[in-house]
Amino acid sequence: MQSYLGHPQDGAVAVTTALMLVVLVGFLGIAIDLGRFYVAKTELFNAADACALAAAQELDGSPNALLRAENAGIAAGTRNLANFQSTGVPVAASDITFSTSLSPNSNYQTRTGGATDDSRYAMCTLKFPAFPTTLTAILGFGPSVDVGAQAVATLAHGQTACAIPLGLCAQNTSPPNYGFTPGQWFNGKFDAGGGLTGSFNWIDFTTAAGGAAELADLLTGSGMCTTSIGTPVGQTGVLGNAAAKAWNSRFGLYQPGAGNPQVDTAAPDYTGFTYTATSWPAQNGAVDNFLNVQRPGNTPYQGNGATGLSLSGAYSSATAAEFAAFGASTRRLSVAPIVDCSGWASSQTVPIISYACVLLLHPITSPGDVVSMEYVGASNDPLSPCATSGLAGGSFGPLIPVLVQ
Repeated sequence: MQSYLGHPQDGAVAVTTALMLVVLVGFLGIAIDLGRFYVAKTELFNAADACALAAAQELDGSPNALLRAENAGIAAGTRNLANFQSTGVPVAASDITFSTSLSPNSNYQTRTGGATDDSRYAMCTLKFPAFPTTLTAILGFGPSVDVGAQAVATLAHGQTACAIPLGLCAQNTSPPNYGFTPGQWFNGKFDAGGGLTGSFNWIDFTTAAGGAAELADLLTGSGMCTTSIGTPVGQTGVLGNAAAKAWNSRFGLYQPGAGNPQVDTAAPDYTGFTYTATSWPAQNGAVDNFLNVQRPGNTPYQGNGATGLSLSGAYSSATAAEFAAFGASTRRLSVAPIVDCSGWASSQTVPIISYACVLLLHPITSPGDVVSMEYVGASNDPLSPCATSGLAGGSFGPLIPVLVQ
């Protein structure tokens, strides 16, 4: 009798199959985890970009610029989510560093670790620690890995810019200042489209529609963000009180009631300190005091007695804490178009010929009030304290935050 012993290779096939399953599961786990890591890294890069851009916009050279840049970077970065938009991205002050030039990463320093007020570059280095793995943990790669991303931003010329609906009337045709003197105050009157001295006027970016309501919205918001040199703008007529309320929101002054701007919906600057002939008799060169004293202190509006104004309508001022929490650097140091106002005598529109950096000096009761601004300088000056938003890639436009790494 012959016994049947079976096929000895059957056991080998089972072992080989089991090993292949382990390998296949490992490859599957690697594919899944690498896909998740790629998505997480992309999400983290988005957060780093937002952080760096927000921080760079605050770098105006003033003593508190780095602190404002830190706060802005943290606020922008932490609005982003990672791990398939399920977890907030952690951003700390130590993750944001600064440099005076586009230098090797080792030369960037934190605000408290040696960075200087004249820093013009902001770097955000973000990490998502202990990002969980899935199937690769089976192969012994650990339950988690670290995912990181880095971005650097600075202020550079833009193709387009966000501009307030207020046009400075060129005094001559000579760039870059067009007849204006840095530090000089200009008075104007915004109703009936007339300037008290012919220095500036309200302007309409969309001449076929809009009017007073549109200008109030632009003053409450970021301005018109599709402007560029050559954009045609029109002159406006009498404006309503909504424009005055919107203007005053930039000083942290608000009226109660539905529909009125409020501190959490219409950002103020970092200070409401007001410059008039009463509070600043020199009537010249207020911007240094604004940048180096009032902004760092988040100083509120001083009150009608100190300013010589007669604000009516139950305005209340934001507090120092609210200025610090809700403030934005583009609210009183603003970019304004420069136009040839004489052209309106023969045409409904005139082109934007350049942009100015201006300091809005005081609030108003109505568009019929006299308004003062200080000409700070050309907005495309590399050291201008004015920054705005817009489309990157220009060669001579206003300064906007752009990514460089």
